[in-house]
Amino acid sequence: MTIKDAQQKVDHWIKTVGVRYFSELTNMAILTEEVGELARIMARTYGDQSFKESDKTKNLADEMADVLWVLICLANQTNIDLTEALQKNFEKKSIRDRDRHQQNTKL
Repeated sequence: MTIKDAQQKVDHWIKTVGVRYFSELTNMAILTEEVGELARIMARTYGDQSFKESDKTKNLADEMADVLWVLICLANQTNIDLTEALQKNFEKKSIRDRDRHQQNTKL
């Protein structure tokens, strides 16, 4: 699935199953919540925190998909083509960081 396909599929799902998009502000709050859930699972899986009983059934891939889903919703609502945005972001980073990472002794 391409990013464009994902944006179209989310839009179709929202309009047929989900009825309508939540407001942009609500989706921003949901995105924050989903990132927090992802962070919690990452901290317990790869960090030093132990799992709570309620977190043991959480799935890292599913949490990442939740974050992506809400991000796609926000992109759709604000008329952002994520494929184009990502391509431009690669260009920006390539120009900005061309020498920076190569010269970083910590890397």
